[in-house]
Amino acid sequence: MRIIVVSGLSGSGKSVALHMLEDLGFYCIDNLPAALLKPFISHTVLSAESTYTRSAIGLDARNTAQEIATTPRLIDELKRSGIDCQVLYLVASDEELLRRFAETRRKHPISGEHLGLREAIDAERRLLEPIAYAADLIIDTSRMGVQELRQVVRLRVEQRAAGSLSITFESFGFKHGIPGDADFVFDARSLPNPYWEPALRSLTGRDPAVIEYLESMSSVARLIEDIDRFVEARIPEYHASARGYLTVAVGCTGGQHRSVYIVDRLAARFAARHGQVAARHCALPHAPPLAPAAQPARERPELIEDQ
Repeated sequence: MRIIVVSGLSGSGKSVALHMLEDLGFYCIDNLPAALLKPFISHTVLSAESTYTRSAIGLDARNTAQEIATTPRLIDELKRSGIDCQVLYLVASDEELLRRFAETRRKHPISGEHLGLREAIDAERRLLEPIAYAADLIIDTSRMGVQELRQVVRLRVEQRAAGSLSITFESFGFKHGIPGDADFVFDARSLPNPYWEPALRSLTGRDPAVIEYLESMSSVARLIEDIDRFVEARIPEYHASARGYLTVAVGCTGGQHRSVYIVDRLAARFAARHGQVAARHCALPHAPPLAPAAQPARERPELIEDQ
């Protein structure tokens, strides 16, 4: 049996994630009261129906603080009993959430007469902290559209074999902000920057000319080796703690050249050793967001809206 608890901030894409899991054959329930989580799981465990073999349950901030506080303990009990139970938690930046609510004109579920939208978002973050801390996988949807989020859920959740570790390397630009879903963050801004070479400025870390430039720099190779050794040493720790997901972010100034090249090289190395490895490039809207699946180019992220 496999159970996925889907939670996160309102507007971050929980409904999109649940719909994707439903398309993948999960039995999905949205907005289940946290107090009913244990009775529902007991029912599915005892049921002879194959319908519940894979279930996904949406929990949000419309639960009480006390109910939310008890959820991590229940999830831990399920894991110790041998049930494959994971928590998928979605986040987005305050600015992106404000934009999404403004465009959809939907009311935040915990906003009210004396609580504005920004205050409601902040209150929701605090309310859901116990679930966020218990999360196996955090996905930052700030720079994602609907189709990209669906692909991330499919590749990271659906294709992860039971008991294995799913590893994602992602590149980003510090000028856009650090991804909120990274377990480890590495800084490549000290390396020589192809941006200052006029012929390379418009290219990316996936173009042959940029690759040749970076491969000629010994400092780039040393950083890749350092990150490789550090992350490889953490993998046994993740296995020992039954963690199912590991996200490693590498950033440079714009997220276009150095970090892209390094992430692709690291992903190739770890894929050869561990199998379930993907690469994602946050600042390259016209590049495939995850390997090996390709996505169509888009000028602006599609709106993710949910409650």
